[in-house]
Amino acid sequence: MGWAEQFEKDTCAIAAAVSVVGDPWTLLILRDAFLGVRRFEDFRRGLGVARSVLAARLKKLVQYGIMRIGADDLSFGRRQYLLTPKGRDLFPILLSLKAWGDVHIYGRGAEPHDSVHTCGCHIDPKFTCAACGGPIEFGDLRVNTRAAKKVGDALAAARAV
Repeated sequence: MGWAEQFEKDTCAIAAAVSVVGDPWTLLILRDAFLGVRRFEDFRRGLGVARSVLAARLKKLVQYGIMRIGADDLSFGRRQYLLTPKGRDLFPILLSLKAWGDVHIYGRGAEPHDSVHTCGCHIDPKFTCAACGGPIEFGDLRVNTRAAKKVGDALAAARAV
């Protein structure tokens, strides 16, 4: 049994999400998609990834409804891979990974790229409670266990989208 199949049997949303988007190539494809890359060859050239690996990752992203295929009017029927609303919901995750890497891999002041909001200020992602607006930090979280569905059922539903 592979790692993805093992996670699908777990009842943890983190494990389920990792089984869908948790490998490095998938995250880098998503990064490039957020930066405006749309075509297979542009992903391949920019990432330096093997065609078979890229094709498999894009197929999985489409299968799970994270990306959709659209026609590129400018290139005679070539396909574009476009983020869906489900895919765009991954933006805070990638922004958080970038912020973590900026601090813990490169160090403050040595970041390879600066993320700037439309107001002109540096972006430092923070999580806040939707109800009270307070910051959510380590130690603030309490987990309430519910009668959970099997993650495999949730993944099957995600594939059906």
